[in-house]
Amino acid sequence: MTATTLALVGATGGAGTTRTAIELAAMGVRDGRDVAVVDAAFATQGLSEYVPGRIGTDLTTLITDRTDASLTAATYAADIGRDVDTPARADLLPARAPFERVARAKTVEAARELERRIEEAASGYDAVIVDGSPVASNESVAAVTTADRVIGVRPATPHGRDALQRLRGRVADVGSGIDGTLAVARREETVETDAATDADIVVPPTAPEISTAPTAVADDGEYARSIAEAYEELFGTSVGVSFEEDGLIDRFR
Repeated sequence: MTATTLALVGATGGAGTTRTAIELAAMGVRDGRDVAVVDAAFATQGLSEYVPGRIGTDLTTLITDRTDASLTAATYAADIGRDVDTPARADLLPARAPFERVARAKTVEAARELERRIEEAASGYDAVIVDGSPVASNESVAAVTTADRVIGVRPATPHGRDALQRLRGRVADVGSGIDGTLAVARREETVETDAATDADIVVPPTAPEISTAPTAVADDGEYARSIAEAYEELFGTSVGVSFEEDGLIDRFR
């Protein structure tokens, strides 16, 4: 098995990259696929907030102190399958480390080890999603140069559109490119049509609380539908999830 690896890279801080990665993973599980989400945003460590329970060994440990350890040592099951009857799983590989280890995880040597770990994940899952930060550090460079596809994630605002252009330049500087763009609407805002026109995918707002995530795992509304469409577009596949609000013809396609 060789999975498609997708790097979601935020054009700005707080673009919604981590939440989008979690929701895409949930949709993959809902469709019966095994999905891994890899944290390549060591400064923020946002993926760790979606791990239920205590984190022992984390991803930064695997790429610094325990390079010979199995990937499973830093793998944690996401609380995603609770509302879906499926044997599929979503596993998270979070970064949860003190400053000293984070600093060592940002070296060139550690970035090479991160590349190897991403490739290792691709051999054991149907899909791998790398949660990346704006390209300004070795781990984010590793994410965009290792993944099969790089997706720029930005707010559906004029500021987000401008930030995406800067991200394109950074990604090009390290020899990679942006393969698609995803605009995330914030809950307190409406999608600004002009600001979202150049995005391949626009995701509507959802509840910001981590305790409510993931929404797409069981929801049948606009948000889950948009995540299903995003999964299909980003991974170049079809999602066989039926939504209760489908019309009669759609239900029997």
